[in-house]
Amino acid sequence: MALRKMHGFSLLEMMAVLGIGLIATAITFISLQPALKQQRVTNAYNTTMMALRQARDTAVSQRMAYQVQFNAANSTVTITPVTALPGMLTATYTLPQDVQFRIEPGVPSGLNATPDGFGTAAHAIDFDVNVGAGGLTNVYFYPDGSAQDSVNNISNGIVYLARPGELTSSRAITVWGATGRIRGWRLYQQGTGYAWQQQ
Repeated sequence: MALRKMHGFSLLEMMAVLGIGLIATAITFISLQPALKQQRVTNAYNTTMMALRQARDTAVSQRMAYQVQFNAANSTVTITPVTALPGMLTATYTLPQDVQFRIEPGVPSGLNATPDGFGTAAHAIDFDVNVGAGGLTNVYFYPDGSAQDSVNNISNGIVYLARPGELTSSRAITVWGATGRIRGWRLYQQGTGYAWQQQ
């Protein structure tokens, strides 16, 4: 008689509810993965864009040159004052772990196919594209807002980043040397090919 008065779930019912909950969680996790991956690419793009703008704005406001150094091997961007004074710090930003400075196979290359027509998509980090062979991995921002190389040549440049193996995750950032203007780009599929569009 005492057993008939007890209320609650049986072990079988609890296992069924737990199983349904786990399946729903797995489906949600799997469906969110593309959005999370895309968000990490967007974060890497925003970090790189912010570092370049920070260096330019600081050079103008403090009336001194700042260097931006890109390191493709460990996916970092470092900002340093050219003439370090006491109390001045170096800032280093790291991209999310699954995003790199890289050019994915299939990215449009050749003249006028790259963002702002800079370079030929031969280097993931490509400054000095208008002087010599290009391919420099650093740029200097000066108090007049311009972007130059280490010997004071005006330096246009472009930086590519992407998730390895995902062509449509590709982003690019261009720097106009004479003005220091910084623009962002994203690769979109158009028909059977791909093209860059300014963001």
